[in-house]
Amino acid sequence: MYKKIILSLIAVLAVLSISAQSSTEFYNFKVNNIKGEKVKLEQYKGKVILIVNTASKCGLTPQYEGLEALYQQYKDKGLVILGFPCNQFMGQEPGTAEDIQNFCSTKYNVTFQLFEKIEVNGDNANPLYKFLKLKLPLETDKNDIRWNFEKFLIDRNGNPVKRFSPKTKPAELASEIELLLK
Repeated sequence: MYKKIILSLIAVLAVLSISAQSSTEFYNFKVNNIKGEKVKLEQYKGKVILIVNTASKCGLTPQYEGLEALYQQYKDKGLVILGFPCNQFMGQEPGTAEDIQNFCSTKYNVTFQLFEKIEVNGDNANPLYKFLKLKLPLETDKNDIRWNFEKFLIDRNGNPVKRFSPKTKPAELASEIELLLK
């Protein structure tokens, strides 16, 4: 009996330790914003974060509009959206940082945070994306980002909680976001 209780307590402590380690790991990352300035993710502690790899010349590019709508709807309640341009999918983000910034602001009025163009798959994948794929793997042999606009939802404690297909429209995330904002 005592052995079962002790084993149960050890299991609970292990889960709590992994959860705390996840959030600590997430907040330790530093990434460059679209202007090349270093940003520490710890500045987003206490926020719900949606991370998206983006592209300006993709069939899914209109999702920028939905992402901005989500951001406007929930930013005052604690939502942050972090957009990471990526050119790994058929060269659909060929522009410079300035081109990307101009496109996003003029075409879609994007006001959420954009970052430098990165790689999300392969040997040169950004460490943040390696971490996200490790924490929220796909149920397939290949755990790569599938396409532009794949999304990762992070809770207020820095824990990656859900991964969404590129085809998942931003509006479909509203209920998930609301749960985490409570």
